[in-house]
Amino acid sequence: MRQMREKPRKATVLMAIRRRIHKKHICVVFLGMTTFLIYLISESRNPETLELGQPQWDDPGPYHVAYPRNYKFIMDDTPVCKSRDPFLLLMVVVAPADVAARDVIRKTWAKEKVVLGQMVDILFLMGLPTGAHAEQQQQKLQAENQQNHDMIQSNFEDSTYNLTIKTMVMMEWLAANCQKTTFVMKVDCDIFLNVQNLVKHLLDPSTAKQNYVTGLVIENRPVLRNPYIRFYMPREIVAEPVYPPYPLGTAYVMSLDVAVNILTVSREVKPINIVDVYLGMCLKHLNVSPINSPEAYTFVKDTIHPLSNCSLSKTVAVATVDTTMMMNYWKKSKDPETKC
Repeated sequence: MRQMREKPRKATVLMAIRRRIHKKHICVVFLGMTTFLIYLISESRNPETLELGQPQWDDPGPYHVAYPRNYKFIMDDTPVCKSRDPFLLLMVVVAPADVAARDVIRKTWAKEKVVLGQMVDILFLMGLPTGAHAEQQQQKLQAENQQNHDMIQSNFEDSTYNLTIKTMVMMEWLAANCQKTTFVMKVDCDIFLNVQNLVKHLLDPSTAKQNYVTGLVIENRPVLRNPYIRFYMPREIVAEPVYPPYPLGTAYVMSLDVAVNILTVSREVKPINIVDVYLGMCLKHLNVSPINSPEAYTFVKDTIHPLSNCSLSKTVAVATVDTTMMMNYWKKSKDPETKC
């Protein structure tokens, strides 16, 4: 009988011990998880962690742009900014299919590498081709680059919606490679560039070598609130009634320090899908004011008719309608009689 009574007691004691051990396990696991969560939160607020990682933006939605900062350069064998340091670097933003534009630029205004005693280089920046023939197009791009070594390609999808990403990837490449370059110009592939006029302007003692941005500056542009028109922007995205000043994205020049600082401050300014405006938002955050050139014909956006020889001689950048017009402008610019 005594043995029968001792068995239930032993069983009860064992169960109590097991419960205590189980509770201790739960406490240890809970404490471990809590410690880990605290670590994650502290790391997310750590400036050094933010320096390397991506700001944890919410879902971008239709107006913001998801810019995860993890794109890689899959084509980058140029000697520019690696074995030689240009005074001026021309970054031509192109689509993968813009073969004709790249060819005519190489044959015309990008042909000279030394202008007024200063080294000038050009690079073509693009993302990945898309569509049914993307693979064949990529092979052609690689062959083109093997011949010219002037193409930079990143692994984002090249599209109109990704223009903000494209611009920020350009800033990444400049910050990583071109510390000794003085000026950089972002230019679209349909722009004729008078490089000699540009270098002359940049060499002028009155031209700042830091915190400098110039182009066709848009000021007091109202934020469009009509949801049925292009470039609509709701108040919860941009609260101000007007956008900050920004250079038109077809062609603008900046000192290299501005490009590096834009990349840095972009971690604090949430990207939007209007790339020119986003650039202005970053410049405002940096307290850098873009300036217009005093010359009326320096940056020309639209030309209903071809420019006269006199007007052309004053330009830095002018839009063209096709490669034929660009070739004609270049020939005129080389003509000694193309003066006022």
